[in-house]
Amino acid sequence: MTLTFNRDRYIDLLSEYQPKLIKTEEENEQALAMVEKLMHLPSRTPEQQELYELLVVLIEKFEQEFYQPQTENNPRSMLSFLMDQRDMQPSELVHIFGSTKAVEDVLTGKAEIGRSSADLLGKLFHVDALLFVR
Repeated sequence: MTLTFNRDRYIDLLSEYQPKLIKTEEENEQALAMVEKLMHLPSRTPEQQELYELLVVLIEKFEQEFYQPQTENNPRSMLSFLMDQRDMQPSELVHIFGSTKAVEDVLTGKAEIGRSSADLLGKLFHVDALLFVR
């Protein structure tokens, strides 16, 4: 059964948490709390998934600018974001990086993503591999 997007339900969700650009740590905490709430639902409706994705983008934008203003592109945060979107576990990337330790090193920022791994990630997530390269 394919779930269809219900515009009225989405409007109700938007009115509950009026998403906007995040400009303070307090607003970020509020957005994170809502994402946490949505993340732990047993199954999200299409409307809840849409709100979840919107909030994640707003949080990523705030954190990129607030915590790392000098960094234009952060391959690690992009990888984390895409993994979150697919509810992927780090163990699902071992075939790309070669070991659990290598995946952990990339996700914690101890190692950069190599070109061949970036190409494989691009294919996996159906995005440009350059997103994963500094």
